[in-house]
Amino acid sequence: MKIKLSLVTTAVVFFMGAQAVDAQKVKDTLIQEEKIDEIVIVAYGSQKKETFVGSNTEVKAKQFADRPISNIGQAIDGASPGVKVSTGTGQPGSAPSIQIRGIGSYGISTSPLYVVDGVIYTGSLSAINPNDIASFNILKDAASTSLYGSSAANGIVLITTKTGRKGADALNFSMSTGYVGRSIPEYDRVNAYQYYPLVWEAMRNGRLPGSTLADANKYATDRLISDVLKNNVFDVDDKLLVVDGVLNPNAKLKYTDLDWQDPLIKTGFRQNYELNYSGGTNKTTYFSSVSYTNEAGYLIKSDFERFTARLKVDSQIKNWLKVGTSISGVSSNGNNSVDGADNNSSYINPYAWTRRIGPIYSPYAHDPDTFATLYDSFGDVIYDSGSARGADAAAGRNIIQETLLNKDISKNYYIISRAYAEVKVDPYLTLSTNVGYDIRNNRRSRYINKVIGDAAPAGAAEQRTFTEQTLTFNQLLNYKRRFGSHNFEYLLGHENYKYIYEYLFGYKQGQIVDGNDELINFVTPTSLTSQTDNYRKEGVFSRLNYDYKSKYILSGSIRWDASSRFSKDVRWDSFWSVGAGWRIKGEDFLKDSNTISELKLRSSYGEVGNDGTNSYYMYKSTYDLGYNNANEPGILYGFLADPTITWETNKQSDVAIDFGFFNNRITGTVEYYNRVTTDLLFPVPQPVSAGVPGNEKTQNIGTMYNRGFEIGINADVIKNENFTWNLNVNASTLKNQVTELSRGITELINGTKKVSVGHSVYDYWLRQWYGVDPADGSPLFLVADDFAGTTAADIRTVNGTVVTTNQNKAKYDYSGTAIPDLFGSFGTTITYKQWSLSTMFTYQLGGMTYDSNYQTLMSGYPQGVALSTDILNRWTTPGQITDVPALNSATYVSSGAASSRWLIKSDFITFRQATLGYSFKQSVISQYGITALRLLMSGENIWSKTARKGLEPVQSFSGTTTNRYTPARIITIGFNISF
Repeated sequence: MKIKLSLVTTAVVFFMGAQAVDAQKVKDTLIQEEKIDEIVIVAYGSQKKETFVGSNTEVKAKQFADRPISNIGQAIDGASPGVKVSTGTGQPGSAPSIQIRGIGSYGISTSPLYVVDGVIYTGSLSAINPNDIASFNILKDAASTSLYGSSAANGIVLITTKTGRKGADALNFSMSTGYVGRSIPEYDRVNAYQYYPLVWEAMRNGRLPGSTLADANKYATDRLISDVLKNNVFDVDDKLLVVDGVLNPNAKLKYTDLDWQDPLIKTGFRQNYELNYSGGTNKTTYFSSVSYTNEAGYLIKSDFERFTARLKVDSQIKNWLKVGTSISGVSSNGNNSVDGADNNSSYINPYAWTRRIGPIYSPYAHDPDTFATLYDSFGDVIYDSGSARGADAAAGRNIIQETLLNKDISKNYYIISRAYAEVKVDPYLTLSTNVGYDIRNNRRSRYINKVIGDAAPAGAAEQRTFTEQTLTFNQLLNYKRRFGSHNFEYLLGHENYKYIYEYLFGYKQGQIVDGNDELINFVTPTSLTSQTDNYRKEGVFSRLNYDYKSKYILSGSIRWDASSRFSKDVRWDSFWSVGAGWRIKGEDFLKDSNTISELKLRSSYGEVGNDGTNSYYMYKSTYDLGYNNANEPGILYGFLADPTITWETNKQSDVAIDFGFFNNRITGTVEYYNRVTTDLLFPVPQPVSAGVPGNEKTQNIGTMYNRGFEIGINADVIKNENFTWNLNVNASTLKNQVTELSRGITELINGTKKVSVGHSVYDYWLRQWYGVDPADGSPLFLVADDFAGTTAADIRTVNGTVVTTNQNKAKYDYSGTAIPDLFGSFGTTITYKQWSLSTMFTYQLGGMTYDSNYQTLMSGYPQGVALSTDILNRWTTPGQITDVPALNSATYVSSGAASSRWLIKSDFITFRQATLGYSFKQSVISQYGITALRLLMSGENIWSKTARKGLEPVQSFSGTTTNRYTPARIITIGFNISF
């Protein structure tokens, strides 16, 4: 085992206050009150659940504590209705993308805000040990989020870390270990025996009808290897390999090592160790923990190693003064796999080239006479350099060799610190303050080898480092008072937020000696740059809650926020919410009901903001430095700003009913929401003649809405001393639509989507695929209106419909949407005596995925690219009805063009996770001084059913696919022991 420990020391200054932090641990200090009133964590405090009018989903530690996850974001998947998750990659430690209640924006961030122990957190979620978390709350509506103002438009995740408890000390140790493998299977592809005749067929068909059949056959036979594929893996002459479309029956493979995935994909390994110690006296509580996680992915040279240490202390120094602090130190490092999304078609993408390279090429060099695999003088295998490959098969490259020789290593060091103090002025008034300081140092080192690939023959290295610092400081005044049956709570607060980003990058070429990847070992600097960004926010906020006998509830909040991203004239704005509730259960006619144990109507409306732009200086036109000519300095126009640019505003309304039956054996919520985003930021196209960088200018030009229903139900079906059975299910709908575009903009086309009024930002805009002409196997598209009345060889009428074989004359139209009709999760928890089993499934119904990965495997003229087995259904005979066009070197561009042909249903069901546990009886273990002992088996991403083998419909919200590192299946065994 390899453990890298960075010892970091820091001085933590105690600031006065801590209402928000203390509020997030209120459940540990108000145990007796919890027996009567359930408390929920809210923005800057806590509140009785029965008087809360917002939308707030709580997920407790016991729901994810036994899962083999490295990132708390993974626990959000399926945890709440209205929350859609795009799963993380298979890269160990990677985080999923999360959207709460739809698509909050088009041109800027749609991710939620994270708050850790009352303080905004912008660091990596992989720096937080999931087992240090006591709970997290997902805030979804304006009544829940508006106190965070301009940061709240996309929802909030409040993370509460564990704290010590008064009483006896407790020592807990847990460990788990297990297997990491691929969860999404590969697309089915044809083998070498099938491949050659298929390519021959495309070549032959491309010569018809201009040649005779005999001449076309001979042309394909003679030139199959020499002109197109360049390689023959069978032991027959090139011109005898395929004759009249049939593979030579005497042909035998020269070698069989044709699998490019096998050398790169293996069984990974995961291990995790946790130790925590906690306890406390009547005045002071403490919690400390250390953990070690090491996960090797199923792709070679991809791993994640993390060491964390944490200490949290809270002390009631006086009956009127309480203070506390926490500090976490984290060291993580790992080998990074290639980012498939950002390098979808790159030659260094191992997922792309192990998938798409034809089954007739070996990654290894072979003796031309004996066909044996070649080895160098050191006994290492010699890789094929790719000189004898077709145009589609990455000639001159070898993804296996490049993956092994290249390096990409990240090292991260974090300090996450919190401090607070709380002053009880009198029984009703509390003054508090919180401070949080986080710092992250990242160093990423890349080496690009000099043997083969982008940097050959010189070799290259790059170093990039960045430091992120955040400082948050808030002051809170909280006043609570009861007058008879009237309850009031008033909060007044002020908050400052400061973010600093410092970046340094260097790239050099010309490696001097082998084995040294540092920049000093390279000759020629080609890039050296640095930058510093500063970002500031300030807010003043207030909240007033009122209830009468916990039956009639009113709530209102407001925040004035300023952001340094915008000019002084528009920097300040107000964000607010109002809410009301009627707890019907408190009425006399339901108070004594044994059937209805909870019934509450609630509603809210508010406005929150989003300033998550991709620049910290959106209102300033900027220039790029570094465009020098020898010794003469030079600058280049870099960004054209709109000085009036301002926040996006989310106007959110919410109506819900919370219910419980049979002493809350059945509980649930039905909710309807409507989010209207105004002042949408779009990259507005500009004329090329204007000289605007990127030919676009970001402006506030649009309005759109997200609306939908959410339902969540939890039921204790059976509940007795020896056996319990719980079921839970949640389901959500979402409708998204653009309702306004201004400043003369009527549409924006981006890839497979077109944004226009009346449509979703995720609606597909594609050529309209019609099908295959049964007469000759030609690909057919609906013809564009401009060509509908014309006559040409590429326009024909099939079954009464005017169509074209030319993709350039095809009609474009909307073709469905990536947004599903319904999505959610369901699960069950069963306990029987000492045994327990919990499971969760996630699902999606409706929506479409544009499967570009499959599109690549369906080439009508493969020149070394792999083929899906669906190509075997291609048109071959006049009159044949099929949805796969003929293989044809003359029409393959049309048949492979982007169109609605490549859309497929996004329906899926995934067995997301399961945990089986056995807890030993106290009577058995207490004699050894053990208070608890539990054995565990757990799994993640266990099974999935999609519309096509190989399809991964949840990899992006927009419905597109990339050649990415697909998520891992993880199966572990372990134990927890407490003393």
